[in-house]
Amino acid sequence: QVQLVESGGGLVQPGGSLRLSCAASGITLDGHAYGWFRQVPGKEREGVVCINSKTGDTHYTDPVNGRFSFSRDNTKNTLYLQMNNLEPEDPAVYYCAVDEAIPGPPASRYCSGRGFTYMDTWGQGTHVTVSS
Repeated sequence: QVQLVESGGGLVQPGGSLRLSCAASGITLDGHAYGWFRQVPGKEREGVVCINSKTGDTHYTDPVNGRFSFSRDNTKNTLYLQMNNLEPEDPAVYYCAVDEAIPGPPASRYCSGRGFTYMDTWGQGTHVTVSS
């Protein structure tokens, strides 16, 4: 059974930083597509960064490009999202997700529109709040 567990959310001041983690079990992330998404109440889930590790393709969405960065630790089978210069528009529940199919569509597809529906397994989410 594939499971994803996020951690690292919390309260941070505008301009601050947080690092989210997503520990995977039941699947080896290498070779799959996965990503970080976020959702605020009343709005649809949106992509933050999506990766197709089979093709080596990474896509950051415009709101976070240049401020957020993704990394992966293969030894821990864990994904990370480093969020810098957090803005008042960034608060949300942040989720990691994985597409169990290989090779999957391009990374940009997952992060566009309702592309998140390609993802098979989701973590429980972690809350990020930005406030002074």
